[in-house]
Amino acid sequence: MSDLKIYEPDNVLKNGYFSIFKQIFKEIIENHWLLFQLFKRNLLTVYKQSLFGVLWALIFPLFSVMTFVILNRSGVFSLGKMDIPYAIYAVFGLSFWQFFSTGLIAGANALVEAGSMIIKINFSKKSLVLASLGQAFVSSSIQLILVFLLFFIYNFTPSVNIVLIPLLFLPIIFLTIGLSFIFSILNGVLRDIGSILSVLMTFLMFLTPILYVRPESGILALISDYNILYYLIVFPRDLILIGDASELVPYLISSGVSIIIMLICILVFHITETRVAERI
Repeated sequence: MSDLKIYEPDNVLKNGYFSIFKQIFKEIIENHWLLFQLFKRNLLTVYKQSLFGVLWALIFPLFSVMTFVILNRSGVFSLGKMDIPYAIYAVFGLSFWQFFSTGLIAGANALVEAGSMIIKINFSKKSLVLASLGQAFVSSSIQLILVFLLFFIYNFTPSVNIVLIPLLFLPIIFLTIGLSFIFSILNGVLRDIGSILSVLMTFLMFLTPILYVRPESGILALISDYNILYYLIVFPRDLILIGDASELVPYLISSGVSIIIMLICILVFHITETRVAERI
């Protein structure tokens, strides 16, 4: 009886928030083997039956760069003035964006795609969501390798802040994890959420100055002021490539918001986790 776990979704808050987060952390650690197996399964499923496999992680940024270069040269769209090669500027930003976009879409679909497993087996559903982010880690890592290759091709030397890449990546990881948890639940209730997210990510990418320099005025400049993704992506890029830390305060605020979002979303997921199978 000592190994028996009793879930009380209606009374989970009675022991306090600190106790809940301690329980969540312990649960994730205890299920690390399952998490790794799910991660490996997801990765093989995505790339095993794909014609280009992991090369898709390179095709997407290169295609996006070429598209915006063509639009810029044709006069349809202005990329803005920048002091570094555009390929480095764009691909570096996309490596951050791709983690958020790929991770969020995969996380939102994690519970739905594992519907039969959820019904038949009693296990931590958090492992499904966290394991689904593995694809985003792989894609972003490949794109960062491409960035280093572009450094060599363009003979470009980034600032010494490049050693901070792992630290600067954390806030967008936190934001992706948090939103993945909440959207995975919503997608289980409303299946349209998964399709809407795919469209929303494309739309949001064009609203966030990733592939172009932020305009100094206009609607895009106004949106960027309140877009935490702008600060979570542009600040690390500017700090690493040219050593510019002018957006430090907004970046720190956005990072704090990302942590809060993650904690709230994980808490909501934990409270509703035991009822997930009823909706999937």
